[in-house]
Amino acid sequence: MDESGLLMAPLRRRSWALRGQPPEQPYKAGRREKVSVAAALWLPPLRDRLHLAYQTLVNGYFTNVEVAEFLRGAVEGLPDPVIALWDCGTMHLGPPIRELVDQARGRLDLEPVPPYSPELIPVEFLWSWLKYSRLNNFAPRDAAQLDERVVAELTAIRGDQALLESFIHASDLPLRLTLLS
Repeated sequence: MDESGLLMAPLRRRSWALRGQPPEQPYKAGRREKVSVAAALWLPPLRDRLHLAYQTLVNGYFTNVEVAEFLRGAVEGLPDPVIALWDCGTMHLGPPIRELVDQARGRLDLEPVPPYSPELIPVEFLWSWLKYSRLNNFAPRDAAQLDERVVAELTAIRGDQALLESFIHASDLPLRLTLLS
């Protein structure tokens, strides 16, 4: 599981234009509008299919309260115990997280990865794909339009097993080759 933020300014990539005459791409600036996204990739015990869950917040950010609610949905919605791999960000610490672990009664195990090691979190590769492949050069008129686009992109790949597997295999998790065959 991981969180990311998307701002209104487009991530500029290559485009068709005459050399020295970059295309103008107006975008809304001034206010710090954004979309925050939390996502989790999960693999059931049968290891037959990867799943993607996500949640967006327009002009908000994920605190430990929102992260605990996101994880609560996983614990309540999945029949098997949940093991969450995540970094040690401040949104993963504090009373709401401890209370959730206590309430889960052994159905939630939190496994932190070492600090500064995004290469161990498969969702980091989802963020790269989303930001640099799907949202590059996209200049939304407002945060609501950005949210719409993010939700559309993430919804579209929920069933794309090859792409979801690529996020797992791109990570440096020691077990990545044995997860899916």
